Amino acid sequence: MTFQNSIEFARGLDAQDSLSKYRDEFHFPQVAGKDVIYFTGNSLGLQPKRTRKYIDEVMTDWQQLGVEGHFHAEKPWWDYHERLAEPLANIVGASPEEICVMNTLTVNLHFLMVSFYRPTKKRFKIICEEKAFPSDQYMLHSQVKFHGLDPDEVLVEVKKREGENIWHTEDVLEKINEVGDELALVLIGGVNYYNGQVFDMKSITNAGKAVGANVGWDLAHAAGNIELKLNEWNVDFASWCSYKYMNSGPGNASGIFVNKKHLSDKNIPRFEGWWGTNKKTRFLMKPEFEPTESADSWQVSNPPILSLAPYLASLEMFSEIGMPALIEKRNKITGYLEFILQEIAKEVNGSFEIITPNDRGCQLSVFLHGHDKTLFNYLMENGVIPDWREPNVIRLAPVPLYCSYEDMYRFGQILKAGILAEK
Repeated sequence: MTFQNSIEFARGLDAQDSLSKYRDEFHFPQVAGKDVIYFTGNSLGLQPKRTRKYIDEVMTDWQQLGVEGHFHAEKPWWDYHERLAEPLANIVGASPEEICVMNTLTVNLHFLMVSFYRPTKKRFKIICEEKAFPSDQYMLHSQVKFHGLDPDEVLVEVKKREGENIWHTEDVLEKINEVGDELALVLIGGVNYYNGQVFDMKSITNAGKAVGANVGWDLAHAAGNIELKLNEWNVDFASWCSYKYMNSGPGNASGIFVNKKHLSDKNIPRFEGWWGTNKKTRFLMKPEFEPTESADSWQVSNPPILSLAPYLASLEMFSEIGMPALIEKRNKITGYLEFILQEIAKEVNGSFEIITPNDRGCQLSVFLHGHDKTLFNYLMENGVIPDWREPNVIRLAPVPLYCSYEDMYRFGQILKAGILAEK
């Protein structure tokens, strides 16, 4: 399609958009009485309007039933989390028994490391990407030190090439083969938080498995954003947060994937708790842990129902729409945003360097050469909410569930006005 930088063209795209009706399903912050142009769904998704109904339902059950809500609520609490497994399985490419919703992302990565990072004298190294999200770096360092090892000797970072802003798949594969039989684990962010690059998870997983390592993925910026086929790719484990593209609310519950080949292994090491034991015998209070033959066996505590309710509300929309339709719009609206940026750069004789490669999801990271945070502040004051990263990068995520093509056009006009105001 040949794009045009005009309000008429943008509105025409919105009129043809089968997902445009979902924009009205969300609450938007406002500036000067108008809905903002919201580009930070890769940090915190907007609140779905149907969320309140799901939370109120739980509050009413708690009010009217007390503890009996565990078994007699309309959606009984004792198996509430199971309702999220099937829609999440469809989003990440898994079967429902491979999914569990519990804890938060870094907590879950720590729990999964107990099972899948088992260093030996020979096989102890971990491959990750250069400058992974800080929480992942802290988690990896602390896990390595917990095993009495030196992070400088264990952690192997795959670096970007000199002068480049992206990783090359062949460099990752080369590093895996170089470490070879010393490699215990590959753990990388499926979509890099800074530049928005999607890693070739299939090829990297295959390479890691070929040298005998376990392979896991941090899918914080991937789940609900890109196509995932975790089971088909033979991934060992993965975890993600729910509050970015899946709109479950700030700091809300995380999800995990554990490949079904591990589920029947009763000897796999893990931290254990009551809610991970066999559902049929859980309330017999047996002293021995009897793991559920599903990812639920990694769940140590009863689920936080008030946290799961908003997640379930949002997943209902994902089930209605399906990932293929979301990905189709994601590609189109992100492409239109890229076009708008290029057109505005021509009009103001500016230099915008998009550092996100074509292997991307719903994010463009843009170097604003010659500009400082003054331009970001101008955008914020004029109804645009992007994300600022030092030294002069803005991250823009045109989430297909609630962003419009008209938003992309209007953003371009505000950006142009901000640049001209600086001159």
